Amino acid sequence: MPRPAWSLYAYQLIEPDEQLDLFACREVRVHLVARQLRLGGHADRTLCGGLLPAQPRWRALEKVWLRDRRLCPDCLATFQAQRQGLCSNWADG
Repeated sequence: MPRPAWSLYAYQLIEPDEQLDLFACREVRVHLVARQLRLGGHADRTLCGGLLPAQPRWRALEKVWLRDRRLCPDCLATFQAQRQGLCSNWADG
């Protein structure tokens, strides 16, 4: 049975590291990234469209992270929209 695209397994979490000045949002936030790259999408972008740091710290996405205050609100909104099927194309957010 195929896993639904919106399952937690379909995403990874990244934490900013010492390269925060290169990180797109320039805040100490954790971001969500689609685990499986999509053709025509940006492989170096978070769900909110921000750039990934050069050496991101990857973590498996667990439900508890969705309540973390450091989670980027734009990444969370995109995740929720994808979960509800409101985003037809992940690259568009």
